[in-house]
Amino acid sequence: MNTLALIARTQSLIASGDIVGAESALVELADAEGDGALMVVLEQLPAKDVLAIIREYDNSKESVINLMVTPEMFARAVVIEKQYKDLTRTHLRGMVNSVIFREEADSVAFLIAIGDLEGGSEALADYFSEKWSRIEAFARTGTFDAVEDDGEMLSETALLSLAYAPPKLELDEVADQDWMQLAWLLRHECPDLFTETVLVLRAKARAHDLGLDEEEEAAEDDDGKVETGDTDRGKATPAARDDDEESAI
Repeated sequence: MNTLALIARTQSLIASGDIVGAESALVELADAEGDGALMVVLEQLPAKDVLAIIREYDNSKESVINLMVTPEMFARAVVIEKQYKDLTRTHLRGMVNSVIFREEADSVAFLIAIGDLEGGSEALADYFSEKWSRIEAFARTGTFDAVEDDGEMLSETALLSLAYAPPKLELDEVADQDWMQLAWLLRHECPDLFTETVLVLRAKARAHDLGLDEEEEAAEDDDGKVETGDTDRGKATPAARDDDEESAI
């Protein structure tokens, strides 16, 4: 196997927007030379290229890349996903669920790896962005029923204390391989990261209340992002800046 040649080919395919072709090249390598050879290549690909492949997850088929990506690789990809202007977070939630809840995965190891990187809690807050009120309720009451929430805005210290309290819900009650299960794992396995994520969600909610929607924020900090309409059709990937890659690594 000529590793450098395959890496160059994969990056060229991704740069041209042929994400399917890039994944196929990597799958062919795994079929021909085994998972070890694929891992060697994945470890040398930039985070932005790994992200370009795994964010296009199709739940109708099994992806060998999603099965092989390590917590550290995945975390680096997750924290730079924001470079895609996907305001719906559809791709973010899809790739997180497909990797963290894959068969025999150590879900907590993935969450810890994300939390260890700068921007990790922000990425998790983006994942929960459409469920922020129910996450806030879960943080305060231990359940996802916002009706039971009295609306009291607890301090960071109080939130952290509650995060260490015994669960009111058992894991099998929320094992949906989606946001509820992820929230449960965060609160009861990574309470510090869960609390930090809730605080970021609060900040986003305040910004929304002030009328600072995400498009306005993106306009103020346009750092080479691309329109999601292009990325969803496989036409482009975000141009990674040096500081983005360095901060992710």
